[in-house]
Amino acid sequence: MSTLRTEQELIADWIADGARVLDLGCGDGALLAELHSTKHVTGYGLEIDSENITACIGRGVNVIHSNLDAGLSEFDDDSFDYVIMTQTVQAMRFPHALIDEILRIGREGIVTFPNMGHWKCRMQFSFGKMPVTRHLPETWYDTPNIHMCTIDDFDELCVADNVEVLERAFVDSQHRAVIGMRLWPNLLAEIAIYRIRRKA
Repeated sequence: MSTLRTEQELIADWIADGARVLDLGCGDGALLAELHSTKHVTGYGLEIDSENITACIGRGVNVIHSNLDAGLSEFDDDSFDYVIMTQTVQAMRFPHALIDEILRIGREGIVTFPNMGHWKCRMQFSFGKMPVTRHLPETWYDTPNIHMCTIDDFDELCVADNVEVLERAFVDSQHRAVIGMRLWPNLLAEIAIYRIRRKA
């Protein structure tokens, strides 16, 4: 039985059997381990946290110690079928540049991020406060997130940067998909999941 979160299960459904996968900020390696077991993927995880690296090794996941803000210049163009980045883009110094790199080294990118447009965030903004929610639990002075965005913001970036959105999915902070999120994702979704590629 899979131990993946719904968000990760959605990502796994988008990955083809036998694909070459790079997971940026791969955490404890659970997603890559599951993909290797069920879909026979090959590839690597990049991770900066030493405890997560140890967990990856324990799962048999190939992992490289790396700071994503340093870029991905060590990888050639089209090195992977999919490059995955979950819950990391908002913590990068130059997220748009990293997305460009994802689509340079991968045929497709899969990116997830917390949605700052969610109604709970809007409500806290209306009271003049930075949001603290289940999916954004840190206070403004103790958060790793430096470039927060909404779903509409990310859509606009894709248009401006010549990026094609192949699929989108949305979940709440408990990683559940709710029907209303399809109708009003920017208002109701707490986490967005995008499958993207560079337009021809």
